[in-house]
Amino acid sequence: MTTTADGSGALSFDDPQLLAFLPMLYVAWADGGLDEAELRTICAQTAALLEQECGTALGRWVDPERPPGAADLQRMLAAIRAAAGDLSKTERLSLAELGIEVARAHGVEPGPHEVAALASLESALGVVGSEAARELLSTTRPGLAASPPAETFQPERMNELLEPDHRDLRFRLRAFLSRPEFAYDYELPRDNYRERVFEWTRALAAEGFGALSFPERYGGAGDVGAFVAAFETLGFHDLSLMVKFGVQFGLFGGSIEQLGTAKHHRRYLRDLGSLELPGCFAMTETGHGSNVADLETVARFDQATRAFEIETPTDYARKDYIGNAAAHARLATVFAQLEIEGQRYGVHAFLVPIRGLDGETLPNVRIADCGPKLGLEGVDNGRLWFDRVRIPYDNLLDSFGSILEDGSYSSPIASPSKRFFTMLGTLIGGRVSIALAAHSVARSALTIAIRYGASRRQFGPSGEAETVVLDYRTHKRRLMPRLATTYALNFALRELAADYAAPPGGDRRELEARAAGLKAFSTWHATDTVQTARECCGGQGYLVVNRLATLKADSDVFTTFEGDNTVLLQLLAKALLTGYRRQFSEMNLLRLARYLAGELATRVTELNPVVTHATDDDHLLDPDFQIGALRWREDQLLAALARRLKRRIDRGMETFDAIIDCQDHMVTTAHAHVERQIVESFEKAIEKAPAGPERDALSRLRSLFALHRIEADRGWFQEQGYLAGSKAKAVRKLVNKLCDRVRPDALPLVDAFGIPDELLAAPIAVAE
Repeated sequence: MTTTADGSGALSFDDPQLLAFLPMLYVAWADGGLDEAELRTICAQTAALLEQECGTALGRWVDPERPPGAADLQRMLAAIRAAAGDLSKTERLSLAELGIEVARAHGVEPGPHEVAALASLESALGVVGSEAARELLSTTRPGLAASPPAETFQPERMNELLEPDHRDLRFRLRAFLSRPEFAYDYELPRDNYRERVFEWTRALAAEGFGALSFPERYGGAGDVGAFVAAFETLGFHDLSLMVKFGVQFGLFGGSIEQLGTAKHHRRYLRDLGSLELPGCFAMTETGHGSNVADLETVARFDQATRAFEIETPTDYARKDYIGNAAAHARLATVFAQLEIEGQRYGVHAFLVPIRGLDGETLPNVRIADCGPKLGLEGVDNGRLWFDRVRIPYDNLLDSFGSILEDGSYSSPIASPSKRFFTMLGTLIGGRVSIALAAHSVARSALTIAIRYGASRRQFGPSGEAETVVLDYRTHKRRLMPRLATTYALNFALRELAADYAAPPGGDRRELEARAAGLKAFSTWHATDTVQTARECCGGQGYLVVNRLATLKADSDVFTTFEGDNTVLLQLLAKALLTGYRRQFSEMNLLRLARYLAGELATRVTELNPVVTHATDDDHLLDPDFQIGALRWREDQLLAALARRLKRRIDRGMETFDAIIDCQDHMVTTAHAHVERQIVESFEKAIEKAPAGPERDALSRLRSLFALHRIEADRGWFQEQGYLAGSKAKAVRKLVNKLCDRVRPDALPLVDAFGIPDELLAAPIAVAE
């Protein structure tokens, strides 16, 4: 042993017997130091095998009072690597074998006792010797050229299955939005951003996209499905533009088209579709939110002048969060209580001018900006107050209610409640559109995260290239089920959009309930997916330029747009209780609950012990099992909900209070219903798809979605006896396997979404 200039002892490597132990001792100390128990183990085995005292055999290297310093360890590592020479090319040497080679490189051949001691010490250290040896010999990681994985199917063919409708329109709009003037600018001041979005909307209108749903004689295409497809496609771009577009042409324009009559169509639709007449949709009030029936804004009819006075009676009755109101709208569709000679006839819609051609606020109208928001800063949300604003009779949108010349009220629908819900039912396009827009957001987020995950490398075995992060189990577990959910949701939303765009006929309450459920599911899924994608992209996902931050901020409000999701699921549960036969009424809740408690009891079949215990993959991958499990859960929950309501009402509880007491159960039941519907829609789409690799990929995704949902609720399934413990474990293991099976398809699956790079515009997801 020599002494350094600072007086510390520097360890020597001159002892030939020590050479073979160098790799072992380096790993032992470099791993964080040896505690007394480890030293006793090493010394005991060394003394027994080498027939020498530990200190004599290994010297200062096993002295806990004087552990080697950083310089000593670095010298030791250099000596090992120098002695090993070309051995760095050998990947499977154990530490003991590496030590023997180091000794041989110095002309020393370890004897049997040394070889046995080395093997014993390697075992005592508790390390994977081959990995430790490879780490010792590795100086740099080899690079690995990026190579695209072999595609098992054609993304273009998959896209045809995902978006079978209005394909020319979708491609045309994608190309239009890819133009340079639609490029994102994340540093625009708010007012400038709003004007940019307004000009973008005007450009869309000039191309005819805004008027797609309006009749041809008013400059439109008469195609509701085309308008919904355009709105969905805008969800791949700036969401402020999408919302501005939806407010102007969907909500404002749709209210005039659906609630108005020919005179309103002739007067307004052409200018509305070209954006010559900017407008807004003023339904929501500060004090009532989703409770539209109890809005306070009043429209009093004056028979003498055949005019209405629109009044905001209290500050809580102000129209709040109204898109387009703060800066651009000149005309508002205002929902108010119709009052004729002191008698109320329920909520109706009125067209109320709020600004003149010069952009100035009109007399007796007050407008205020809602102020900065979490996101969507390109949308001018505002508040409206009316101080006895007079409007002519023709400004009543009178498709469902009018006032005759003698001042009496007339409606083609006699029942006030049915009239109210029929009026609101004509506006379900907002929920359909938001559900599809959220679907676009989820697709954008997944494309960014999966492309980045397939190129980003981090950690890995020593001496080998770093591992692609998308190959880690946790990464696959986070992204692959959400990818499967996005695919599953796609087909349920396609069905919803097609049914919505079909010519109306009969009672559409089932469609309204389905729209409510899918809107809630889709927007919650988008919120969850964007957050997960952001986390999977680490700090890169936090940069605005990579879009996830903006997607997160702008789409968060979707969960309360067009109805709060929790409220919508309660509405769906009520529809399930009534079987869609009539609008839910608290008066007949007891009768319905009694009926359902008995009816559903006959639908919930006895459990088959064989099915509850079957664990083979063929059984778990069978769509009949997957759909059957989700349907059984739904039926059980609905039957139990009916029983809970019945018990409370039988005990004398008010029906309203019984509903409040069971709200959590109602939401759970509705959620189960939506998940079952989604997997059924997915399976129907798979059955229609031509045989081939695309269909095989979809089948894997369906199984992953269904089993992941069963896994997520396996506690409930086990409580009910539907899944034995062994089967629950088998489901969990199979979800892991399916994540592995979907992983090779991950890139072509997101490529199949067909999002242009110009719209995606995330540097981490766009190849240079």
